[in-house]
Amino acid sequence: MKRSLFDDEHLMFRDAVRRFVAQEVAPYHAQWEEDGIVPRELWRKAGQMGFLGMDVPEAYGGGGLRDFRYNAIVDEELIRIGASGVGFGLHNDVTMPYFLEYTTAAQQARWLPKMVTGETITAIAMSEPNAGSDLAGIQTTAVPHGDHYLLNGQKTFITNGILSDAVIVVAKTDPAAGHKGITLLVVERDMAGFERGHNLEKIGLKAQDTAELFFHDVQVPVENRLGAEGQGFYYLMRQLPQERLSIAVIAVAAAEAMLEMTVRYCHERTAFGRPIGKFQNTRFKLAEMQTEIAVARVFVDRCILELNAGTLTAEEAAMAKWWTTELQKRVADDCLQLHGGYGYMLEYPISRFYLDTRVQTIYGGTTEIMKEIIGRSLGF
Repeated sequence: MKRSLFDDEHLMFRDAVRRFVAQEVAPYHAQWEEDGIVPRELWRKAGQMGFLGMDVPEAYGGGGLRDFRYNAIVDEELIRIGASGVGFGLHNDVTMPYFLEYTTAAQQARWLPKMVTGETITAIAMSEPNAGSDLAGIQTTAVPHGDHYLLNGQKTFITNGILSDAVIVVAKTDPAAGHKGITLLVVERDMAGFERGHNLEKIGLKAQDTAELFFHDVQVPVENRLGAEGQGFYYLMRQLPQERLSIAVIAVAAAEAMLEMTVRYCHERTAFGRPIGKFQNTRFKLAEMQTEIAVARVFVDRCILELNAGTLTAEEAAMAKWWTTELQKRVADDCLQLHGGYGYMLEYPISRFYLDTRVQTIYGGTTEIMKEIIGRSLGF
């Protein structure tokens, strides 16, 4: 199905991203999976090419393109080759809006230029050992002390946790106020009392650095606060739809990539003297996946346009996130099954896609939370 989402400028941008991924990512990603991290140099190269901070104003070195289609292209081209370890999506799609929407001119001048060049890598720290989807249950505190906050607590499962230079930390400045007492603070790499745990081992996303973060009496200057004190929860709720749409974009692109490689395999692999694609069960499985992916693609593309227009609702983003990530899981399972024993071998890309897929229904809000958001919108 031809997509009508993109203009000529987007297609030219995609060509550039695809060449970059082929030259700078594809040949090395397997080694990065062994290393558990991608090199910082990759970020600087991406920054030089204009693939970071596309929506940052030109005055700060960005492209000035407030158009999520460019973000989607970067996400799609990386996942198309299974480059799940490159954390550009977290940087571009998830953290960048906070630095654009809730910062002063002085803060933007201080942070944005290096975020665009890849010199400053960002992360956002929400989850804690005892608080995931329930943000009101976080225990990290930031006690006001004149011109700074005294930050104490622990975060876990933080993407870009090792590489990050600027981390948006979700903390309670007024624990008694519940979600109304949450504030967002930017913690920088060299701040005393800020420590990182080891790079966490995961069943998938092997090249993506994921870590625990520890804060022991970290003095965070007031000028590192994003927006107003006590408004952090509302800022998070406002930005979560884009994060969830980003996950949906990746889910559909991954499903398309898995189906494409499985169709090729079913043409090449023979059983009982003919390609396995000639068997009715195989054709039916492929037909089902092709149809569901096409339907998901149309909905996600529409959500991208709605996000650009400022009309994407939290409920629609939740629909996109849970439906596409659950679809991605089904496609991964069915495609691996059609590969047979070879699908269980790590030398076959489908096995790595299978492992990388599993977290998609968990982070950014679990499937169950997505359904709860949708259900509440119906008046229950």
